[in-house]
Amino acid sequence: MRNTLGQVSRRSFLVSTAATGLVAGSGLAVPFYARGADRPSFTHGVQSGDVDTSSGMIWTRVDRPSRIMMEYSTTESFKSSVRLAPMDALAETDFAVKRLLADLPSDQDIFYRFVAADLAHINAVSEPITGRFRTAPTSRRSVRFAWSGDTAGQGWGIDETGMKTYATMARHQPDFFIHSGDTIYADGPMKDEVAFKDGTKWKNMVLIDEKRKVAETLDEYRAQWKYNMMDRHVRELSAVCPTFYQWDDHEVVNNWSSGKNLMADDRYKEKSVSLLTARAARAFHEMSPIRYTPAEPGRVYRKIAYGPLVDVFFLDMRSYRGSNHDGMETEQTPESRILGEQQVAWLKQELAASKATWKIIAADMPLGVIVWDDFANRKGTEAVAQGDNGAPKGRELEIADLLRFIKTAGISNTVWLTADVHYTAAHYYNPDKAKFQDFDPFWEFISGPLHAGTFGPNDLDMTFGPELKFIKAPTAEQGQNLPPSAGLQFFGLVDVDGQTEQLTVRLMDRDDVELYKVTLDPVRRA
Repeated sequence: MRNTLGQVSRRSFLVSTAATGLVAGSGLAVPFYARGADRPSFTHGVQSGDVDTSSGMIWTRVDRPSRIMMEYSTTESFKSSVRLAPMDALAETDFAVKRLLADLPSDQDIFYRFVAADLAHINAVSEPITGRFRTAPTSRRSVRFAWSGDTAGQGWGIDETGMKTYATMARHQPDFFIHSGDTIYADGPMKDEVAFKDGTKWKNMVLIDEKRKVAETLDEYRAQWKYNMMDRHVRELSAVCPTFYQWDDHEVVNNWSSGKNLMADDRYKEKSVSLLTARAARAFHEMSPIRYTPAEPGRVYRKIAYGPLVDVFFLDMRSYRGSNHDGMETEQTPESRILGEQQVAWLKQELAASKATWKIIAADMPLGVIVWDDFANRKGTEAVAQGDNGAPKGRELEIADLLRFIKTAGISNTVWLTADVHYTAAHYYNPDKAKFQDFDPFWEFISGPLHAGTFGPNDLDMTFGPELKFIKAPTAEQGQNLPPSAGLQFFGLVDVDGQTEQLTVRLMDRDDVELYKVTLDPVRRA
């Protein structure tokens, strides 16, 4: 039986005596307990991520240079816990630490605990902080996960209600949550209040100075992450549910590519997009529980195997793309790519090798939705589709090659999940309706925003034949950039049944209303 978020948050199984035992076991002197600011504190909760059958990442942050003692257990009481070598949290990582827990039993609740000792006064020890996650199964048990994207965008920050969609997702007790990108809005300054036409106001009840301007320095990028974790709903979900992160553009600056030019943007003193990207990428990896890839430190694309029913393939559609332009090449070039040659080769290899029933392709941008680089003038390609409804061109060439490979290699049961466009939709890509037809049909589901402005709907490009099966977006009367209080905040739920292996997708709103549901039968290959 699943534990609920409420049950976990109410239990106080971490008391000061537990901290004493953990610290004593580390070889440090038995601590004394000072008051308030005299001892370290954990500032932004805990996170876990990238969990598979035998391992998972854990993360936390403290307020000063500290030695972080860690332990984990398969029981909530921490009986017979495994104590790990401590790690030091220093200013170089903004006092954040993360590590991989390995050699874990499969399909098991893992409870983990942190205690911090002040490096300047080593016997001054914090109160403990804990979290939990469940490892992936090796058997065919049912799996549930959520996905969405777009957090704290367009100036909509932490109001009196908070980021409610996170709390709604938590009630469904997912095994994990995929954050599909735009995890922060580093380019979206906030104000204390936003006035509406009817005379009412949106009030950002929580606001920090770093959110009042665009992020440029490393510390400012870090602060964007810390701001989101000031929301209690975000922290509570993170404490009991692993988050699998990917990124998109707003982690750096809107619509960034190597050709992004900030010379006319007076908000930025730093005009180098390359330098901003480097700072943003460091903050992304410091402040999230994403795994470290030794072969390419800083890599975002990766595969998480969540048991025999589900493999998740996380794409990075931002780091290796050519510059945003009209996207009308008829032959593939480095400038026409969105995934890059190495990532495509990796994806083909991993898809072909996958034994999982369902291959979930987590993309940070949709395939057939037209997203303009210059939206006001409907010019330039920001996503994949360039809007001509014809044979593949530009970035579509790379996707066409990938879809052809999936068909030719006999890879079945691929489902694409994405966000980015700030509305929710279900698309069925039908080769019979497409200009490019050398692929097997597949589904793409869009969700988001989590807590940002609601936009759309966007037009569809028919190169790959997307059929619109469902959409929920603002009406013409409602207009664009609706606040979270308007209710059009969305997430998706995916259930894979352990017996039938059917995959069910539900598109939900922040009030937990089911908007659309479809169940897919797995294709059985001989």
